[in-house]
Amino acid sequence: MIWKILLYALTGYLALCAMVFIFQRKMLYLPDHSKLSKKSAMDEGLLHWPLFENFQGFVTQEEPIDSKGTVIVFHGNAGTAYHRSFYARALSIQNLRVILAEYPGYGGRAGQPREDVLVKDAVKTMRHAYKEYGKPLYIWGESLGCGVVAGAVNKIDIPIKAIVLFLPWDSLSNLAQTHYRFLPARWLVLDKFNNIDNLKGFKGNIAVILAGKDEVIPFHHGKKLYDSITANKKLWLFKDAKHNEMPVEAELHWWKEVITFISQ
Repeated sequence: MIWKILLYALTGYLALCAMVFIFQRKMLYLPDHSKLSKKSAMDEGLLHWPLFENFQGFVTQEEPIDSKGTVIVFHGNAGTAYHRSFYARALSIQNLRVILAEYPGYGGRAGQPREDVLVKDAVKTMRHAYKEYGKPLYIWGESLGCGVVAGAVNKIDIPIKAIVLFLPWDSLSNLAQTHYRFLPARWLVLDKFNNIDNLKGFKGNIAVILAGKDEVIPFHHGKKLYDSITANKKLWLFKDAKHNEMPVEAELHWWKEVITFISQ
């Protein structure tokens, strides 16, 4: 009898592992598929970039006077790029031209999101921005976007001045194991997003911004990444902040601190 119980338990456990393996990308990527109209984008102060058809993201309608450079923002796993218009407001104040990059499969763009697809598309976006605007080019990643950024700069063949990692993890495999301790999650993950490995060769400044009470990407994952970075780096820690409660109001001083650091 005991062997039957154990067999049923093992069968159920293996079935659960199989379900997580099969549906993991639906759990990781949570896109809003709706495409923003030209009018709605303009109401937000944005324009589709480089064109409405086959767009790769959004830029602000008015560029800063005496721009210090271009920053491309790669957003987190949920929603769309236009939901991150607060970056456009805050970074424009710092005299940066802002591109809010959109992912394949998000915001009306064709494609299915997965690591290789997002990284390849990010490389394309970076090259396009560099060709159009030149140097200096800064790259900003948010959560999942940090993994996209790290993967892209590991492959890119154009000069990237500096990187900002906003709520990053060390590797998605390690993060998955933290959230699913009862499963062999580390070995089930298809999209690795190993930020530690991908950033080893980057030589520019790296700013890392963490939330002390992050319940989505626990602090120790971001700190492990920060400790592994050998390039010139600086850490901003919001001790009492949670993942979706970061202080992002455009007038806050930390924006200027970060831009000053990466501009060195």
